[in-house]
Amino acid sequence: MADNARAKRLADLIREVVAQKLQRGIKDPRLGSHVTITDTRVTGDLREATVFYTVYGDDEERAAASAGLESAKGILRSEVGKAAGVKFTPTLTFVMDALPDTARNIEDLLDKARQSDEKVREASAGAAYAGEADPYRKPDEDEDEAGAAGADETDDTAK
Repeated sequence: MADNARAKRLADLIREVVAQKLQRGIKDPRLGSHVTITDTRVTGDLREATVFYTVYGDDEERAAASAGLESAKGILRSEVGKAAGVKFTPTLTFVMDALPDTARNIEDLLDKARQSDEKVREASAGAAYAGEADPYRKPDEDEDEAGAAGADETDDTAK
């Protein structure tokens, strides 16, 4: 079993080789310049590699890019084998990266939160605080005098 550092180095190498080959070496029109390799993960035994990618475009372009990557899988694997120099070249699996969709979803949720905050700000624009400006209890002057007199009487009886 390989160590994690070796698997990480191999994953980085696979990401670079696949990206360069997609950019320069493969003439498939389905894999134009709108395919981006975002991440690569390799299993601990260095036998399988998962390549995450994004496609900028609509659903048709995503489906076409997925089919193009599946058809170019053999060529890409042989290029990885040449560059890696390992005993067994890992099998490549291409997975559409959900990161852009997740980021879009988070942005939508943040917009909703901003709108909600704006509504709360508008509702509280003319509102006043409930209670007085100083919410802490303060003893009245009458209570202070009575408390001081009562304290003197207890001091005399204690002697």
